[in-house]
Amino acid sequence: MKRRDFLAASALLSLLTPSSVLADQKKKTAATPATAKPVAKSGAKPAAKSGGRGAAKAAGKAGAHKAGRHGYRPVVEKPAPVVATTPPSAIEPRNAISLPDEPLPQWRTYDLTSSLTLNNVKGKLRVWLPLAQYKDTPWQRSLGHNWQGNFDSAGIYRDPVAEMEVFYADWKEGVSTPQLQLVSQVAKQDRHFDITRRGSVSERGEVLRRCLQASNLVPNDGLVRQTAERAIGRIKDPVAQGKAIYDWVVENTMFDPSASGIGRGDIEAMLDSGQLSGRSADISLLFVGLCRSMGIPARPVFGLRVDSSRLFTGLGVIGNLRAAQHCRAEFYTPGYGWIPVDPADVRKSIQDEGLTSGDAKLVVLRKLLFGFWEMNWIAYNAALDVKLQGGSGRTLPFLILPQAEATGVRFDSTDTTRFNYTVTASRVDG
Repeated sequence: MKRRDFLAASALLSLLTPSSVLADQKKKTAATPATAKPVAKSGAKPAAKSGGRGAAKAAGKAGAHKAGRHGYRPVVEKPAPVVATTPPSAIEPRNAISLPDEPLPQWRTYDLTSSLTLNNVKGKLRVWLPLAQYKDTPWQRSLGHNWQGNFDSAGIYRDPVAEMEVFYADWKEGVSTPQLQLVSQVAKQDRHFDITRRGSVSERGEVLRRCLQASNLVPNDGLVRQTAERAIGRIKDPVAQGKAIYDWVVENTMFDPSASGIGRGDIEAMLDSGQLSGRSADISLLFVGLCRSMGIPARPVFGLRVDSSRLFTGLGVIGNLRAAQHCRAEFYTPGYGWIPVDPADVRKSIQDEGLTSGDAKLVVLRKLLFGFWEMNWIAYNAALDVKLQGGSGRTLPFLILPQAEATGVRFDSTDTTRFNYTVTASRVDG
């Protein structure tokens, strides 16, 4: 993102934020310490830290509960500190002709309520639901979970390799209509990437290595590598390489509203056929695969839209969020850390709004979504090739929808006659 691109994106955000809101935020900031965090729900219980896969399984078993109402508070893990590489005396002062100040933090807290009823169930049953990312970040905080239903036992297990938490519930044989309600509280704010602020943002080597590996749907060689080489050309800078891949994906893909869910994410099949159309998982995983093939760590981030959008109507959802799943992406560069992108929403806006290449709205949106995630979306996980704990069914390409399995047979999550699933989000901070 060039300096003028950042200015354009910042200008758009300032126009989208009412002046009265900014004034209120300044008053709140003056009266509240900058380190204040949203308060967890009362009654939430802290979980023990997990040091590995074995510990995660043990924690899952220990955290199992009998039927009734229960609470859970995830472990708070602070992000790695940012160390500035430029001496304070050399930092350019901000004034009317320099970059504007970052928008003031505007946290929103949501109660996410998932209700699940299964019909005509025979035999023992287990259900899995993905949870919000358990690690606190500067843009999302998981504040706890509560659940109730007619299950025999329930709990949460953590997959430390995938950095994912999953809720599970078990029913004994003989329960014809299993029911479950899960309430998660999550705090959100916009996520920004500032090209002008370079620091020493570190990530664990094992995470970066994992974000370079191929998966069943995301190869990193062959046609994927060849396509990435054409997109990048002779560019050497990692940030500029990521931007070139982002631009290539935006210019060469199409959003297909007729595809089911968030798409299959089979990028090799897309490139082989030359049909680069699909939904958010297809477009975001294509970006991830192209980055990985060039040695740039990248990962998809699967999640759920929970509110209306300040950008375009089609980029937000209200009411029943059953079909509001959405996949974004991020890539890593030394000095800047993880940079958020959302090429799928650029293509969705082109499809929904009928935008043309010369449309000023598209020009700004395209610049904005390289380095920006709007707060109306909750991140679940970045896991690929997911094996559900305690399940005997197939490995999932990703986990974004509830899953159920009875006597070894996996349910179809999209079958509304047997799988009655609703999810809603409500603001709890006004």
